Amino acid sequence: MSIFNKQELLDHINKIIANLRPYLQSDGGDIELIDVTPDMVVQVKLTGACVSCPFSIHTLKAGVETSLKKEIPEIKEVIAI
Repeated sequence: MSIFNKQELLDHINKIIANLRPYLQSDGGDIELIDVTPDMVVQVKLTGACVSCPFSIHTLKAGVETSLKKEIPEIKEVIAI
């Protein structure tokens, strides 16, 4: 999976998301970590204003995915479910 065990990986991802959360919340949105698949795809749920925002995919890929991959290179992708 990665250099982390599953719980360490989830904890690390949650810490990174916690640093990004204020930016999403400032626009009325939020993000919740759902899971990480065995092939290192991070599944998140966008909430609040992010659900209907036309730029949410850009935020997800350019913001969240880029930040997570920078800290944890083993991550393949971040998807909203």
